[in-house]
Amino acid sequence: MNITIVSVGKLKEKYLKLGIEEYVKRLGGYAKIDLVEVPDEKAPEQLSEADMEIVKRKEGERILAKINEGTYVIALALDGKMKTSEEMAADLESLMTYGKSKVAFVIGGSLGLHADVLKRADEKLCFGKMTLPHQLMKLVLVEQIYRSFRIIKGEPYHK
Repeated sequence: MNITIVSVGKLKEKYLKLGIEEYVKRLGGYAKIDLVEVPDEKAPEQLSEADMEIVKRKEGERILAKINEGTYVIALALDGKMKTSEEMAADLESLMTYGKSKVAFVIGGSLGLHADVLKRADEKLCFGKMTLPHQLMKLVLVEQIYRSFRIIKGEPYHK
């Protein structure tokens, strides 16, 4: 399986980079992981609704440019479906079984994802109702993908 994680913004924190690198390394035996970062749109702290829409649209265009046709897209969104680790594993296994070997997970910027990205998504996934920094979300996501493959293979992994 080829998994791409498309995220907005450059990861700067060393501790997050190290954690992500560790899980990507562990995933090497299960899937090919490609981490794609698109630049975030520079914007002042206080934005009008119209300005927020412009920022999300520009970031959305960058995201969509990185997603190939035929890729199954899972957008991380607060209004997405919440799943257990076992459900996520079963869903990834089902995608592999039915020929969806290219999967892209999308993590938006601080304002979230533009409607065009959500429209392109085949599903929306929520990791909880709390808002997490998108850089931290990338670490949580790669850990859950790794956990999913361990579950699929019936291999032990701490609970």
